[in-house]
Amino acid sequence: MDRIGIVLVGAGFIADAHSGAIDADPRAELIGIVDAAPGRAAAFARKQGGIRHALDLDTALSWPGVDAVILCTPNDTHAPIGLAVAAAGKHLLVEKPLATTVADAQRLARAFEAAGTVLVAAHTHRFYDYGVAVKQTIDSGAIGRPKLVRLAILGGWIWPDWSAWVGDPDRSGGHALHNGVHLLDLATWWLGQEPTAIYARGRKQTAAELRIYDYLEMVVTYADGATAVCEMSRAHRPGSLAQRELLVAGTEGIVEQGWDGESSLVFGEAGTATLPAAGGNGFAKQLGAWLDAIGGAPPQMPVADAVRAVVLGVAVEESIATGRPVAVTA
Repeated sequence: MDRIGIVLVGAGFIADAHSGAIDADPRAELIGIVDAAPGRAAAFARKQGGIRHALDLDTALSWPGVDAVILCTPNDTHAPIGLAVAAAGKHLLVEKPLATTVADAQRLARAFEAAGTVLVAAHTHRFYDYGVAVKQTIDSGAIGRPKLVRLAILGGWIWPDWSAWVGDPDRSGGHALHNGVHLLDLATWWLGQEPTAIYARGRKQTAAELRIYDYLEMVVTYADGATAVCEMSRAHRPGSLAQRELLVAGTEGIVEQGWDGESSLVFGEAGTATLPAAGGNGFAKQLGAWLDAIGGAPPQMPVADAVRAVVLGVAVEESIATGRPVAVTA
């Protein structure tokens, strides 16, 4: 396969992780950067050795050698920019969530299917060693049929101040869509079942003035009776805290991890085994899987799963608002 020419849209901090993944993969080439702020676009271009930069997507899509786009802009822009990428016949890797509404997520799915190009949402935790190892363990049958997932990802407030776009529910869709979807997607992927209902609670923990819930508790039930209990926080102290806890209980065993730096333990009929800790470059593996899909391989993050993650995130926000469980239909 010839090198895939990629344009990055959005020069925020997450763009550095994507550009690093591009630099590390010989199948990919970073053609240029698009950002609405001239100084930010130019600075990012200089940092990358003088690549092209532009203020608008149309200009970048006309550059020679552009095959694909990685979208790192605020969540409410994903649908309109993504539709423009599909209309131009380019492939797209878009930061999660795929969109902030179910209708927009479905619209993107249809547009890329019609264009015959590859659409992938960046649910990066599927590509970290711990996520892959848990999935492989479940699929191997080592713990029998999974019945319960308990997953917590806890950290502090990481944005510059309370006015960041993430804190605007009209722009981010709320914390369930911005960060909660990581857990909702991962638990659903591990269980391999369709969700049927979700019940959630949220708190404004960092400050009462927040317009989003920076602490979330989410309980998902599935068609086979399995349950996922997910806890997502950007409200913990100290602000540098980064903790992950997971437990997957099956009919014949358990996978458990108490801290990011520890290996997971598998307790099964065959004895006790260990799985990798966090480890691995999730962004690099995610990029590689996207490039594989562009080359014709089945996508490791199917569009239907990305749409389902939006369905779940929207349902969480609705459940918090109403105080009731919300039925889920993919």
